[in-house]
Amino acid sequence: MNWTTVVCIALVAGCANSPPPLDNPSAPGSNRPGADQRREARALEQAESDCASQGKRAVARRDEGETFYDCVDK
Repeated sequence: MNWTTVVCIALVAGCANSPPPLDNPSAPGSNRPGADQRREARALEQAESDCASQGKRAVARRDEGETFYDCVDK
């Protein structure tokens, strides 16, 4: 009984600390262009909303493979 408990705890701990599977469709850069496009579309909408509340407009720029949004005067 005692060894069974130790083995079960070790198994659960090992599974809980393992990396996510490579085919995880929600992982960034998962070779699923639809997921990346939706993520960037949401980020653009959020940036446009934030900038509009300041009376400005959002402008996108890319730096080292990431998209950043800046607020500029209209």
